[in-house]
Amino acid sequence: MNSRQEQLKAFDRLLTIMDELREQCPWDRKQTMQSLRHLTIEETYELGDAILDNDLQEVKKELGDLLLHIVFYSKIGSETKDFDIADVANSICEKLISRHPHIYSDTKVDDEEDVKRNWEQLKLKEGKKSVLEGVPASLPALVKASRVQDKVAGVGFDWEEPRQVFEKLQEELEELQHEIHSENQLKIEEEFGDVLFSMINYARFLKVNPEDALERTNKKFIRRFQYLEAKAKEQNKSLKDMSLAEMDVYWEEAKRI
Repeated sequence: MNSRQEQLKAFDRLLTIMDELREQCPWDRKQTMQSLRHLTIEETYELGDAILDNDLQEVKKELGDLLLHIVFYSKIGSETKDFDIADVANSICEKLISRHPHIYSDTKVDDEEDVKRNWEQLKLKEGKKSVLEGVPASLPALVKASRVQDKVAGVGFDWEEPRQVFEKLQEELEELQHEIHSENQLKIEEEFGDVLFSMINYARFLKVNPEDALERTNKKFIRRFQYLEAKAKEQNKSLKDMSLAEMDVYWEEAKRI
């Protein structure tokens, strides 16, 4: 691994390159925070994919892409005299010190749950009116539900044990079935949302990240379905021309791979 001196040298090199690109490259010079936003989101998802695939070389590359974006935004901020990369780094340093009084002060904690509770309480003392203020409005619904539940649990609004959450899930499923029989589409959607919310809550008690779990299932399904498509192509067949029984043979094969 690189020494601290080598790490700082590499970061200084990146800052220098960013300065040069911003001055000399027509594309880089044209970019704004608004134009970079969707690219940053895309890079974040690509990093998430690499992490799920446990492809560490790809993780390294995607982290580099994200680091570039951080440096890019900071460069733009320096041009408007609002902030630069030092302000960004110092800001997060101060926040980390403030939010970890068990390390940098005399607060005592017993475990990670104490740390999480302290974190949320400190945020309220900093002026936030709600523990949910830190949940971005634009988060995908599944991720948002998970973060909301984490946040409220951090201040003690939580079930005591997994059994209670599972019972709540069963209750929500029964309510969904009731609305399905009543054929009230709005109510069906509402109850379906409640079921999903309860499932995500149950995942938290099982120490399962629901976003990661669902994405792994997505990848597994895609891999098996593409195997099925490949086998159909080998036989010069269209999936539309195959029976479910025929497709199931290759599906079971795919599950064994």
